[in-house]
Amino acid sequence: MSKVKGILALCALMTMSIALIGCSGDKAKDSSEIVVGIPQDLEDSLDPHKALAAGTKEILFNVYEGLLKPDSQGNNIPAVAESYTVSEDLMTYTFKLRDGIKFHNGKNVTADDVKYSIDKFAGISDGSEPLVSAFSVIEEVNIIDDKTVDVVLNTPDTDLPTYLAMVSAAIIPKDNENPDTVAIGTGPYKYVSRSPQENVICEAFDDYWGEKANIKNVTFKVESNADSIVMDLLGGSIDFYARLTIDQVKQLNDEFSVYEGTMNLVQALYLNNNVKPFDDVRVRQALSYATDVDEILDITAEGKGTKIGSSMFPAFGKYYDESLSELYPTDIEKAKELLKEAGYENGFNMTITVPSNYQPHIDVAQVLAEQYKKIGVNAEIQLVEWNSWLSDVYTGRDFESTVIGVDASYLAASALLSRFESTAANNFINFKSDAYDKAYNKTLTTADDDERTALYLECEKILADEAANVYIQDLPEYVVLNKKFTGYEFYPLYVQDIAKLKLAE
Repeated sequence: MSKVKGILALCALMTMSIALIGCSGDKAKDSSEIVVGIPQDLEDSLDPHKALAAGTKEILFNVYEGLLKPDSQGNNIPAVAESYTVSEDLMTYTFKLRDGIKFHNGKNVTADDVKYSIDKFAGISDGSEPLVSAFSVIEEVNIIDDKTVDVVLNTPDTDLPTYLAMVSAAIIPKDNENPDTVAIGTGPYKYVSRSPQENVICEAFDDYWGEKANIKNVTFKVESNADSIVMDLLGGSIDFYARLTIDQVKQLNDEFSVYEGTMNLVQALYLNNNVKPFDDVRVRQALSYATDVDEILDITAEGKGTKIGSSMFPAFGKYYDESLSELYPTDIEKAKELLKEAGYENGFNMTITVPSNYQPHIDVAQVLAEQYKKIGVNAEIQLVEWNSWLSDVYTGRDFESTVIGVDASYLAASALLSRFESTAANNFINFKSDAYDKAYNKTLTTADDDERTALYLECEKILADEAANVYIQDLPEYVVLNKKFTGYEFYPLYVQDIAKLKLAE
């Protein structure tokens, strides 16, 4: 992927905030401590190979590393591996492990740990389907010597380095018997403790192989009530928060630096294609025609944000088709005609389920509900806690529609498009299209970059034509940091690099 120009990334959806350990609002904070607000607790797992939520992986980015890791420019740089080579047939990647690299428990990383980790997240060790479908290209892992590991593929894939740079591909100790609750990685911060629904505490890893973290102690403080974020920033109980709304930013004073970018995610009204009336493409198209995205941007973010028309956002460069954002111009009469054809001339009732800790998604849902009244559709907004959304909507697929942002966990088009293949484990909208399956599966068997790019664009066109979802925007992102600190950098992924932060001079 080409370098991502000064933008602005971060994930749909979740956020980090740096918080001082054991400090309250009435005590002076130590310069070696920082407090970060995050919108939800780490509900799923501390095991990077199992973590589902973008916000969980966003925090774990600071604790875990793969053989490679992404930098803020979108490049994959050496991490646990110091270098790698690729065979001429693109079927074997040979990794040289970094000398003397340690886990947070003080033990050296070994070739056995690397093989164990890859076998685990690729589903080789137990024959299971990998959580991330991209890992299915890995056939086997062979230890050549103490410092050399071969990763053998079942089909040529030039994107493998990108897959191995994501948090889900982290290298973990083979002897950690409880990775769900005990996080042991190689990153610049090591996990210390977690108080459910309150905070996650980390500290800088003194034996980190690379550039060490500048701030010793970090507390990720759970801010589950969106209404209290500004108050806690002004009161000093948190120093950092990502993904504020424009209205929240306006309430802050000059004690904070505001960084403006985009979230690098696909915000949409995601529709359960298995549930009536959304199993009818005409109904989905009707909602698309009834949606005025320009009005949504004007009302919720003063016109900022980038309109998108499919499951891809601009940071992906050549894979992004800007023209799809104009496929469904606002047309109330066309929407009514489609509803009539589908047998819903008088409209219908629907529920939009939204996680209560994400104000940008709540704001958009409220505008959609008003817009849909024009076509006789009554949309009721149901606010739920994040853990309920994750278990019921995302995992259980028990919903009608939801406004959420879907991020890319790695810098390849498949990170966003693989989930819509009909049998994908993370196809939470139950989208099914023979044409889509055919096009997407062809991307898995071609090594030609131009052909693969054309197939990805075809996939995006199918999602748009079939109105798999009502696509809205890549949201604007506002990150605020107390001016006592500096050094924040946007990534073209949904991550927060806390190690880059430092005391302002």
